[in-house]
Amino acid sequence: MADKVPSESAAKPIRCKAAISRIPGDPLVIEEIEVAPPQAWEVRIKILCTSLCHTDFTFWKMASGPASVFPRIFGHEAVGVVESVGEHVEEVKEGDMVLPVFLPSCGKCRDCKSLKSNICSEIPLENYNGMPRDGSSRFRDSNGETLHHFLFVSSFTEYTVVDVEQVVKISPQVPADKACLLSCGVSTGIGAVWKVAEVEAGSTVAIFGLGAVGLAVAEGARLRGATKIIGVDLNPDKFELGKQFGVTDFINPITCAGQSVSEVIKEMTDGGADYCFECIGLAPLMQDAFSSSRQGWGKTVILGVEMHGSPVSINTFEILRGKSVTGSLCGGVKPKSDIPLFIQKYLHKELSLDGFITHEVNFRDINKAFDLLTRREGLRCIVWMDK
Repeated sequence: MADKVPSESAAKPIRCKAAISRIPGDPLVIEEIEVAPPQAWEVRIKILCTSLCHTDFTFWKMASGPASVFPRIFGHEAVGVVESVGEHVEEVKEGDMVLPVFLPSCGKCRDCKSLKSNICSEIPLENYNGMPRDGSSRFRDSNGETLHHFLFVSSFTEYTVVDVEQVVKISPQVPADKACLLSCGVSTGIGAVWKVAEVEAGSTVAIFGLGAVGLAVAEGARLRGATKIIGVDLNPDKFELGKQFGVTDFINPITCAGQSVSEVIKEMTDGGADYCFECIGLAPLMQDAFSSSRQGWGKTVILGVEMHGSPVSINTFEILRGKSVTGSLCGGVKPKSDIPLFIQKYLHKELSLDGFITHEVNFRDINKAFDLLTRREGLRCIVWMDK
C-alpha cells in the first residue's frame, strides 16, 4: 500500500479567520490569525460548524479571577475535518470527520479502563488556557501576540489544533450540525440519564433547568421509558418546547402558590422523584433538587457548574434515609466510545437531535449567538464557518 501523501500545509502554519475575545463581555472580533502545525500527539482540524455553549458564555463575561484569561478563542462544541496530524497520531488521518471534545480519553490509564470514571488521569484537566500536555498555545494574532485556548478546543476559528486524546472520529453520514451538538451539551444530558443515574422504565424524573442540557436529560429519560418527566424553569415557554423531548409536566417556581418546588414535586410523584437532575449550576437549586427526590432511593445528579463557589447544604437525616447525590462531568460519557453510539442511535432515528437547533448564523455574525443567549432565546445556535 502506498504511503498517504500529506497535505502541502501539514508542516506549515495556516493563516485563517478567528473570532477573538479580547475584553470580557465585549463583542468578539473577527481577525486573521496564524495556527501552528500540529506537534506530536496533535491534530489540526478545519472547523465545519460550531455552537455557543453556556460555559463559553460564562467565561466570556468573567472579568476577574484565575480563569479570566484574554485574549482568547472560545468555543468547545464543534465538528470538523482533519487537515493534518502530528507524530504518533494513528487513530485519525487527513479527511476524517471528527468531533473535538474538552474531555480527554487516553484509553490506557486506570480511570479510562474503569467503568466508574470518565476522567482521564493520563491527561489531567489543568491547562485550560493552552494545549493539555504543556499549556502552550498554537494561536498567534497578526502582531505575533499569543492567543489563549479555551477548554482545549477553541472552535471559534476556521482551524484549530487539538490533542489526539480529545478527538473523536465519527461517521461522515451524520449531518455536521447534528454531530456538533454531541461534542458537549447534548451528550452530557443523555449520558447523565443513561450512565450516571441509570434511569429505568416507569421512573419519575425532575429536571431543574430546561436549557439544552436539561432537555437532553428529558430526551434521555424519554428513551429510557420514564413515565413522568417534570421540567422546572422560570420561562413558561420551555414547557411547549420541552414536550417534544418528553417533558410531561412543568413547574414554574414563581407560580407555586406559596409552596416550595420540592413540595409540589412530592405531591406530583407521591413522595418525591426517583431521579432529580440539576442543570443550571446554582447551589440553592442543587439543594432543591435533593429535597425533591424520594426517600429510600432518590438520586440527585449535579450537572450544572457552580461558578460562585457556594457550598451545598444537605440534611444528613435525608442521607440516612437512603437519598443520594452525585456529581457528573460531561454526564459520565467516555467520548471516544459513547459519542459514536449516540450517533448511531441518531442515524437509526432513535435519538432526536433536530429540535435542539433553534438558530443558525454565519461565522461573521457569531456575535448574534451571544445576543441570543443574553436574551435567553432558543437552545443552540449553530455557527457555520463557510455558509
